[in-house]
Amino acid sequence: MKKLFYIPIVALLFSSCELNELPKAGATEEDIFGSESGLKNYSNSFYRNITSGSDAYKGDAMADYSAVNSLNDFMVGGAYSAEISSGWSWTTLRNINQLIAKCNSPKLSDAIKNNYIGLARFFRAWFYYEKVVRFGDVPWVDHPLAVDETDILKAPRDSREVVMKHIMEDLDFAYANITNTAGDGSTINKWTALGLKTRIALFEGTFRKYQKLNLATQPEVFFQMAVDAGKILMENGPYGLNISADPKTSQRQLFTSNMPVTKEVMLAVTFSKDLALLNDANWWWTSATYGPRLSLVRPFINSFLNVDGTPYTDRPNFQTEEFYEECQNRDLRLAQLIRTPGYSRNGQPAPPNFASFTYTGYQPIKYTLDDSYYDNGGYNTNAVPLMRYAEILLNYAEAKQELGTFNDADWSKTIGALRSRAGITSGTNTLPTKVDTYLKNTFFPEVNSPALLEIRRERQVELALEGFRFNDLKRWKLGPLMANLPWTGIYIPALDKLIDIDHNGTPDVVFYDGSKSAPSITVPAGVAKVAIGGKSTNFQTMTSDNHLEWFKAVKRTWDDNNKQYLYPIPSAAIVLNGNLTQNPGWSK
Repeated sequence: MKKLFYIPIVALLFSSCELNELPKAGATEEDIFGSESGLKNYSNSFYRNITSGSDAYKGDAMADYSAVNSLNDFMVGGAYSAEISSGWSWTTLRNINQLIAKCNSPKLSDAIKNNYIGLARFFRAWFYYEKVVRFGDVPWVDHPLAVDETDILKAPRDSREVVMKHIMEDLDFAYANITNTAGDGSTINKWTALGLKTRIALFEGTFRKYQKLNLATQPEVFFQMAVDAGKILMENGPYGLNISADPKTSQRQLFTSNMPVTKEVMLAVTFSKDLALLNDANWWWTSATYGPRLSLVRPFINSFLNVDGTPYTDRPNFQTEEFYEECQNRDLRLAQLIRTPGYSRNGQPAPPNFASFTYTGYQPIKYTLDDSYYDNGGYNTNAVPLMRYAEILLNYAEAKQELGTFNDADWSKTIGALRSRAGITSGTNTLPTKVDTYLKNTFFPEVNSPALLEIRRERQVELALEGFRFNDLKRWKLGPLMANLPWTGIYIPALDKLIDIDHNGTPDVVFYDGSKSAPSITVPAGVAKVAIGGKSTNFQTMTSDNHLEWFKAVKRTWDDNNKQYLYPIPSAAIVLNGNLTQNPGWSK
């Protein structure tokens, strides 16, 4: 009689020896692990366990440059604790380890078995990377736990040294054994494994360097891993930058297309109206109530270069340029990231919406479709990228610069290539030699290398709102930016003045003294009226030099003991397993 296989959807803590299974699936172990179709179906379930499409387009909701309508508890002093911490879940790991352990049927060739083991090990590497980023040291388990394995369930955490070693081994195995070399952008291939290796190795190298971790493997080892993996991918992989006929849309096209643009997109979450699999990016990014009304802030917008390659902040009057002027002759990615003059929806001008969305004037459009039909629910069909070739170029450039081996040729094929796509006309072939003091003083005060400063500028511009920012700040040990970067916005020359934001001949907004009941001038219908200050509950204020300011009265907190570089282990897990230690700064 065939043995029925239990597909485990298990609520498993490494602090508990209790395993709870859902009802049996109607397939035998032989059906699942003894055939290629069974392995394919089983491994397909892993995709929902990596970063979801929703997480990807909401990923920078907690970032230094993201002004939102309410703070995450993690950024409010005393609001976050081990009692409410989450993420200490291991169900995904057990399911992955099941495939690795049971993929041994003599009916299948070694190539087939190793391909699916490689896929599983890719997902295990991604799983553990996210755990290390969140918690630091975590237990390493490489097999599906049995009910009676209480020793492991009561074990302490393994060091990140141990876990990172295994992660890199998993990715090397995945690259060597995954047989898929191309695809439609929605499935893992061998190049995706290399791409993930560049991401993880760069994170770990910089985290060890800037956090000054005293571990056996030095940061340079990880930088070299990122460079080596990136070099192979860049020289042998099938990817490149998407360069369309219109450079004004080349980057944003990657985020609004229904199918992944496989020239550049290495992995994406896809959606289908026919299958009723949709996302709600428009709703989240345009709603006054559903999303956080995320608006980008002026210091970040200032970091976009002029189209001639010079810093925007070198303009003599940059601080008093109104919105229309500051958007002229800029890096073409600015108009692909936010609503700028000329942007339209449904064939009509669509300036920043002060009536019900933006607090700063910098309203994102990166993931939204331009038809307002999609704004009022989960209707979006556009694919959401999780990994792009552009990121690989950035990872490679930063790792080489950290090693001190970055040269003009490297600059040209990485940072220079990205800037050329963005319409920038100079400085794309040779390393920069001048420090941009605004960029350094505002974001990276400890960096003196012109090349490293520009690589970091390029990273925050190219990958804006793609979910990298908080992790980047953690690995660079720049957590205080989360609390201290001013949430300021566009320049407002005067209150009680009708402002035509996009210079199309129609006024869009008037700002007025919030201590008064209304503007002192007649306001035409359709013009947004925005109160500045006044009531203590009005968090829309203005700086002394007439820039919009949001949430100044609400303190964002980065603890002096820097505990926020890691999340606390949930207290429930520590109660169940006394051998688990809490992360520094978080009470047990």
